[in-house]
Amino acid sequence: MIRDKSEKEAAKLPKGVIAVAPPSFRRERALIKRGVGPVAGCDEAGRGPLAGPVVAAAVVLDPKRIPKGIDDSKRLTPERREQLFEEICATASFAVAIASPARIDRDNILRASLWALARAVHALPEMPQHVFVDGRDRLDTACGCEAVIGGDGLVVSIAAASIIAKVTRDRLMCKLAEDCPGYGFEQHKGYAVPEHLEALGRLGPTVHHRRFFAPVAAARESHQGITIETDVIALETQIRNTAVRTI
Repeated sequence: MIRDKSEKEAAKLPKGVIAVAPPSFRRERALIKRGVGPVAGCDEAGRGPLAGPVVAAAVVLDPKRIPKGIDDSKRLTPERREQLFEEICATASFAVAIASPARIDRDNILRASLWALARAVHALPEMPQHVFVDGRDRLDTACGCEAVIGGDGLVVSIAAASIIAKVTRDRLMCKLAEDCPGYGFEQHKGYAVPEHLEALGRLGPTVHHRRFFAPVAAARESHQGITIETDVIALETQIRNTAVRTI
């Protein structure tokens, strides 16, 4: 019996290593064959960090020009993410939306993330007829929407959106690091690593921090409610100018 390509590749792996299939265009193609299109994928980056915005992206891939190697952004090296980011930008339609720390504080992280995802979908050059979103929650959109748990590892349009969102957010955090030296935003991108927690305890929270996340709230209390303030209007302008725009 002749084995298919995936079985042959799995056989070459070292013992104990499990092959992980890359995301496919199968779901998008099935809809397109039925006349449903454009079909978008969307995902976000930055739900877990203590600082910085949530960045959401929506992507409509060109079926004839899908860059090779698209995968869940978490499975890719930073260098490969950057390469695929440029390839996706050059071949696909996409849009990015940002939920600021102030919105996260006001709405909570889940609602802020869903708001940003829906806004990214509506910002696409052409409104899709169907959108796949990573996770359990459907979006408030005018088109059909399907939530796919683990979608960034299953649906290639979602994986492409995960790359756009991740690279955009990483670049934003490097910019924010210039405003707030000493926190290491350029290294940990706002996540709760020991270096960030140490700096937070030593320096106190900034306007970029999410006020109601427990470590930030504790640091704010220990610093008697004082935060390192910046011009919020200038900050939001900087974020808008730095983020990837709709093309």
